[in-house]
Amino acid sequence: MTQAPILIIGAGMGGLSAAALLAARGLPVVVLERQPTPGGKLRKVEVAGAAIDAGPTVFTMRWVFERLFAEAGGDFARDVRLAPTELLARHAWDDRGIFDLFADQAASEASIGDFFGAAEVRGYRAFSAEAKAIYDVLLGSFLEGSRPTPITLMTRIGLRRLPEALAIKPHQSLWRALTRHFKDARLRQLFGRYATYCGASPFAAPATLMLIAHVEQQGVWLAQDGMHAIAKAIEALAVRNGAAFRYDAGVEAVIVESGRAVGVRLASGEELCGSAVLCNADPAALAVGKFGDAARRATPGAERMQRSLSSMTWMVHAPTSGFPLVRHNVFFSDDYRAEFDAIFGKNQLPAAPTVYVCAQDRDDRGARSGDGAERLQLIVNAPANGDGPGPSPTELAACEAATFALVKRCGLEIAVTPGTSLLMTPARYEALFPATGGALYGLAAHGWRTPFQRPGAASKLPGLYLAGGGVHPGAGLPMASLSGRLAALRILSDRARR
Repeated sequence: MTQAPILIIGAGMGGLSAAALLAARGLPVVVLERQPTPGGKLRKVEVAGAAIDAGPTVFTMRWVFERLFAEAGGDFARDVRLAPTELLARHAWDDRGIFDLFADQAASEASIGDFFGAAEVRGYRAFSAEAKAIYDVLLGSFLEGSRPTPITLMTRIGLRRLPEALAIKPHQSLWRALTRHFKDARLRQLFGRYATYCGASPFAAPATLMLIAHVEQQGVWLAQDGMHAIAKAIEALAVRNGAAFRYDAGVEAVIVESGRAVGVRLASGEELCGSAVLCNADPAALAVGKFGDAARRATPGAERMQRSLSSMTWMVHAPTSGFPLVRHNVFFSDDYRAEFDAIFGKNQLPAAPTVYVCAQDRDDRGARSGDGAERLQLIVNAPANGDGPGPSPTELAACEAATFALVKRCGLEIAVTPGTSLLMTPARYEALFPATGGALYGLAAHGWRTPFQRPGAASKLPGLYLAGGGVHPGAGLPMASLSGRLAALRILSDRARR
């Protein structure tokens, strides 16, 4: 008798990682994706004849993917072309100069000393040491482990490491922690931006997120064939192990019989039986019935969680001049608190946004491949209100004007003409990722409870498992991949017990 396959809803990073691992164990796997390509948020779009990465742009924690490929019989170094970056990002504040941050701590110390003075170097050393300590405590106990409770997290850390556990400062905000380390508000802005990597405000996110600084010091890489190529490589890895992928195959409902998930029904009406179902979608989509009423119980309350940031994202293919762009560039607003008060307090676009620019044809030193028009992704933080009235056309226009005015004040001219840019709004993200309002990181990482509120790999509905940036251990490419690994391991464990 043919064994029913494991059905995976969604070919995002979590679903792809789980598919590769489960197929490598010899299990039949079918991935169902409503879009025509894999990747989920790791996507690309075409603008004025150029393919532009339209999702995540920063690649860290390479070891997560090296292990994934090794466990699935692949070779990450062979299948994904990466180049290490020395210069992490270039930062600017209007006309007050340019500051570069490096992966090497000593290089960053020299840069900070030149730009901000010796006192801030001492603060940076203490900040870096604290970031490393937090990372070391949480790597095995939280990031790589199944979803803990506060009690089980402390148990995993162990009594002997209690002082280290208390040092992760979950009850202190990231901004307050940065105020301890840095007197210059610009450095607090710079490192406070790590909260946005998780879709949060630095004024509400826990100081625990300082660990991101250590992650970047361990290495950041540039994907030489584009970020979307990483998704394609994992898809190919899964296919080599026997996984099947069906695209343009949206799932309408999870089929539940006798209180257990036993298959799915596609939008076409076709029904598929599965030995297990893994949902790589936002948990809120299950909770509000996007996958049928029977599956609502899988993630109760997920729809009521505070949403993370969305964004206004421009993909641009146009000539630039003036500012010396590198791959990653950040142009800061003058009032960081006002930016997040507008987003999370008033549910509005910020009047004076910070702008991130990824120059995809440049390396970390600014060298370009090709000439003429270049591929850019510009990101401005926005509220996740894409399933409501959202901003008016006037507000959208004002945000766009403020965005391009800021980069121009910093010296960057972008010669955008009709047909050379594509704008993604929270509403357009909601259309791609239903029930999120356009939130790109699941729930907002605000307060010490948030890490324990994300669902784990096993949902409340037997037979239905979860993966993706909306579940434990959190948002971002490596975290989403780890969620897929945790889901695969849980499926294997449950099968062994049956």
